[in-house]
Amino acid sequence: MKLGTCLYNNQTYVCIVGDDGVLIPALEPAFDQPAWRDMLTLIGSQIDLHAPLQQAIPAMRVPVEEIALLAPIPRPRKNVMCLGLNYLEHAEETANQIGRTGKAPQYPIVFTKCPTSVTGPDAEVPFDPDTCSQLDWEAELGVVLGTGGKKISRDNALSHVFGYTVINDLSARDIQLNHKQYFLGKSLDGGCPMGPYIVTADEIADPQNLAIACRVNGVTKQASSTRNMIFDIASIIEWLSRGMTLEAGDVIATGTPSGVGFVREPPEYLRPGDVVECEVESVGLLRNHIAANRSSAR
Repeated sequence: MKLGTCLYNNQTYVCIVGDDGVLIPALEPAFDQPAWRDMLTLIGSQIDLHAPLQQAIPAMRVPVEEIALLAPIPRPRKNVMCLGLNYLEHAEETANQIGRTGKAPQYPIVFTKCPTSVTGPDAEVPFDPDTCSQLDWEAELGVVLGTGGKKISRDNALSHVFGYTVINDLSARDIQLNHKQYFLGKSLDGGCPMGPYIVTADEIADPQNLAIACRVNGVTKQASSTRNMIFDIASIIEWLSRGMTLEAGDVIATGTPSGVGFVREPPEYLRPGDVVECEVESVGLLRNHIAANRSSAR
């Protein structure tokens, strides 16, 4: 099932995206409850997601052109947790750029992006050269937890997953390198495009065997597979939950493959007018435009 958050008639709803259109369950009084108006509430509710599909009341059906998809979780409760250097070729290309020998990290490299960086599909990403002139792309598979816990075992980890989405871990390389840490350079407004929806975990047979790609203005920059992760999703959840309690609705970005802009010769960065597309097989295509700086991200 593809679950999104949409704007319809100036109100925000959870929607179900299908091949034949969009259902907004809350438009039917029988389903007009908090869970179908807020994705985080829905994730934590444990309600039957298939009930609206089984009834398919006509009042719930809306033409796709009448809605605007937002990020599936427009404002996460907590920072988005991210894996750094989680594909060996990306670890190697990054190390080569700074004059080191690339090798797989022994332990996961974890950083976060603040909730205000999240924006949706087709949203414009502000570009402010006074703040950042080296904006880089990073296509990633996003994981959304359905149930939390602490000290989650690797064998049981995937049962905690609600679904999967696509994330573009946009990175301000000049800020990141100047400050010797990741948080500021990863948390620009609009710096975490997410979407276009969440595909529920039951629809993804093997999350470690999905093609992942990034294109800028139609030119492929990244092309790999999630099977090339150093730490797979189950291991990531196990590591993260060792010392902190994970919660329903937590979002994890699982790392990007090789092909980012700052390691290219010469380096390549996003500029106003660029269109960047991140795609994960069976999960979706996330498209965003880079715009001159203004408060347009959502």
